[in-house]
Amino acid sequence: MTFQIDITGRNMEVTDRLTDYVTKKVSKLDRYLNDIEEAHVDLAYAKSARSASDRQVAQLTIRGKGFILRSEERADDIYAALDIALDKMQRRIERYKGKRNRGRGDGRSAAEVVPLPESEEEDFEPPLIARRKHFVISPMDESEAIEQMSLLGHEDFFVFYNASTDAINVLYKRRDGTYGLIEPEIG
Repeated sequence: MTFQIDITGRNMEVTDRLTDYVTKKVSKLDRYLNDIEEAHVDLAYAKSARSASDRQVAQLTIRGKGFILRSEERADDIYAALDIALDKMQRRIERYKGKRNRGRGDGRSAAEVVPLPESEEEDFEPPLIARRKHFVISPMDESEAIEQMSLLGHEDFFVFYNASTDAINVLYKRRDGTYGLIEPEIG
C-alpha cells in the first residue's frame, strides 16, 4: 500500500536528489507497518546549534488510523540524520506493534470501543498564539497514553481522550520521573 510523503525544508534547499533519497527510504516503512496513511519529513538546518554535528535535523512523523509515531535526529549531514531517524522510527514501529498486539485481549482497538466525540472549532485567534496544531485524538486508557507519549518522543506532556472517563486528559512527566494526570472539569 502506498502512502503520501510530504517533505518540508527549513533554512535549507530540498534538492531533487534529496527528495528522491527521502522518498525511497521512507516508502520502505510500510514493510514494517502497513497501516501508514501519511508520512511527513521535516528537514532543517539549525544555525543556532552549539555543535556543528547537531546542525542538520531530520524529523519524521508517520500517521495512520489510531496512531502517530515521531522520531527526530541530528547529525552533521542531512542524509545521516535521516538514516538515524529512520532507524529510530523502525524501533518505535516494532515497539508499537508489540504493544498493540498484546492489547486488550479481545482483539478490538480503543478506537473501536469508544465512539469519538464531536469537536467544535473556533475561528477566533488571539494575537499571542504563534502556532496552532490540529490532530485526531484516539480513545485510549492511561497506560496506552504513557506508551504513546514515549513513542512520539514527547518529554513534557501528552493530550489524549481517556476511554475510561470519556474526557480529554493531559498526561505529564514529573521531575521525579513519575507521571501526573490532569482531568479538567467544566465548572
